[in-house]
Amino acid sequence: MAHMGVSLLRRGFPAAPGEAARGVAVPGVAARGDAVPGEGVLPVLPALRELLPGGGLRRGSVVAAGPWSLLCLALAAGASAAGAWCAVVGLPQAGMVAAASAGLDPERMLLVADPGPGWPQVVASLLDGCELVLLRPPDRPPAQTRRRLEATVRRFGGVLVVTGDWEGAQARLLIARQEWEGIGPGHGRLRARRAEVVAAGRGVAAQPRARWLWLPGPDGSVTAAEEVSGSPAWPGMPDMPEIRSTG
Repeated sequence: MAHMGVSLLRRGFPAAPGEAARGVAVPGVAARGDAVPGEGVLPVLPALRELLPGGGLRRGSVVAAGPWSLLCLALAAGASAAGAWCAVVGLPQAGMVAAASAGLDPERMLLVADPGPGWPQVVASLLDGCELVLLRPPDRPPAQTRRRLEATVRRFGGVLVVTGDWEGAQARLLIARQEWEGIGPGHGRLRARRAEVVAAGRGVAAQPRARWLWLPGPDGSVTAAEEVSGSPAWPGMPDMPEIRSTG
């Protein structure tokens, strides 16, 4: 069991290692009666709505969120606040405190810090009970693995948010530019980050969109920020292949 490195954590329910990989249902999670209602989308934070078609995360889709950053947790925060069960897989740095600070509800969240070599089965089992799974794959998944997980996402109507890239993702978000605030000449502390987030993808998400956000703001929240002057980072910039449609 220890070789699998699977650890599911929920306040009040310490699941045995390997449960998700064996497809064992987690009590209270897989009940679809608790699903967040919506017209085919999971809600997101208000600051992110204009970046996504329909103002949310389309159910049955894969979203690539670029390298690990607060943006990844922020994408899950809206659904979690609305009552959705969420899982975080392969991100040991995303502990309960960090997730709660980003707006996720610790009472409805599962953490799998190290899913081990059977991570595709772990993710598939979690998608059976959680409406959103945030995943950092341990390596680049082969095409067959991607197709199987994409089919699982569609079957259960959840959303898979991937840190890094995912060939064939329906939506892609990336931090194109950023600037930190709080540092004076030779002194000070980083207090806030203003970032330009660019979104594009396939189908209805093909048209690139860009918004400036506080990631985080001075109070730690994720909110809209004033646009910073300068040439836009989209569309078709050669140094941003991640936002182009993959067909």
